Order: sequence, then structure tokens, then C-alpha cells
Amino acid sequence: MVKKLVGQTRRDAIAGLDGWTDSRTRDAIEKSFRFGGFNAAFAFMTRVAEGAEKMDHHPEWLNVYGRVEIALTTHAAGGVTTRDIQLAEFIDRIAALPAEPCKPSPKK
Repeated sequence: MVKKLVGQTRRDAIAGLDGWTDSRTRDAIEKSFRFGGFNAAFAFMTRVAEGAEKMDHHPEWLNVYGRVEIALTTHAAGGVTTRDIQLAEFIDRIAALPAEPCKPSPKK
């Protein structure tokens, strides 16, 4: 089992992330992402979901139009672990990718 990050190790791990912060309400890290609209936000979530599934570690999130709020924690460890740090790094790489335009299906 992965162990919960504590003390300076935890602070250093979070400091190495771009914009992720400790949750004020629980043992998790959080970040808010903004997109130009719902389609861009949903495309981002889809990309993240595909990678998270491969990592077997899943975000907790909320989507409202072009905003996606993400919290990461490892429930089995009772808090933030290296798995959360790795997923946060992956999520940031996905967020940096250009959005794919939404193309309507051809009419039949």
C-alpha cells in the first residue's frame, strides 16, 4: 500500500506542482481549471479520465460549464500520496494541451 505523504516530504511534493494547494477541509490537494466553454472542459475531463483509468487512480471533480474543480486524495491511505502527485502532474500536462475543436457529426 502507498503511504500518506507527511511533513516536509508532502510540502516539497506539493510545491513542485503548478497551482495545486492543500484542501482547507480535508486531506487532499485541489486545483481549479477554467476553459472557454463546456465542450473544452468536457474534452479535458475525458482526456483525464482515460489516463486516470490507466493509472487506476481517479480524481474527484465538479464541472460547471467551463470550470472544472479537482480534488485528489488516496482514500486507502487516508490522505495525499505519491499517486496523487503523479496524477496531478498528469492532469497539468493534459491541461496544457491545445483543446480539440468539437466537430458536429455529418448529417445523414
